[in-house]
Amino acid sequence: MCRVVDLQQAVLAKNDACAHTLREDLAARGTAVVNLLSSPGSGKTALLERELTLARSRGIPVAALTADLATENDAVRLARSGVPVKQVLTDGLCHLEAEMLGGHLHGWLPADTRLLFIENVGNLVCPASYDLGETLRIVLASVTEGEDKPLKYPTAFGLAHLVVVTKMDIAEAVSFDEKEFRANVERINPGVEVVLTSARGGEGDGLLLDRALAARDGAPVHIPVMTRKSHHVHDAEDGQPHDEGHTHDDEGHTHHGEHAHAARAQDRGHAHTTDSDTVASSRS
Repeated sequence: MCRVVDLQQAVLAKNDACAHTLREDLAARGTAVVNLLSSPGSGKTALLERELTLARSRGIPVAALTADLATENDAVRLARSGVPVKQVLTDGLCHLEAEMLGGHLHGWLPADTRLLFIENVGNLVCPASYDLGETLRIVLASVTEGEDKPLKYPTAFGLAHLVVVTKMDIAEAVSFDEKEFRANVERINPGVEVVLTSARGGEGDGLLLDRALAARDGAPVHIPVMTRKSHHVHDAEDGQPHDEGHTHDDEGHTHHGEHAHAARAQDRGHAHTTDSDTVASSRS
């Protein structure tokens, strides 16, 4: 057991060091990363497509990278917005990692990009532990998933800088209790903002874009209590401390064997650069 825990901590420490470097490199070029986490079917892609389309109409240089175990469906949908999009197929890996992300951005991300949206693998467990060098971490939950979602996935919701509720156009039909949901979020992540959206109905249009631009331009970002009370802080390999706001709480989040598998993640996956006309692929 100790060897498994040591390996998990080593994998996370290496990821944190890569995330620290990636965050600094992107900040130096004026790019902020927005990491979107949710369960499958939350409406994340539909909402992101609207935000990307809005950004393009405003003349804001944005790009998107979407990760899935298989298919290029999400990239094709996001490409309809007209912004640069890349699909990453993880070949079964349940999350992205900072070194993997950096490799896919190299030579692809346009130099003038102000915001890079990362649509992480649909999963509220594994991706929660991996810092991607993001400026803003957003967790989404649809009204169909239940008000107790934050309690079931405390790490994902507990480390979020912003919580987004999707599909509000059907909230009444599924008897969604907004008050209870907000109370459960507050229990896990006191003080975090909760915003309501509907990709179909237009509620909350532009909220993600506005929050992301504000964070990119230096506006204060919510610091989760779970971050401040983290049980351990991974030191980067170069001696730099882990960035505030991105430490990991391992309570209830050990994947025996999984992180050993993740240590080889950089050698896996296909990258697909997508626009409205073509899809090109290459080995990572």
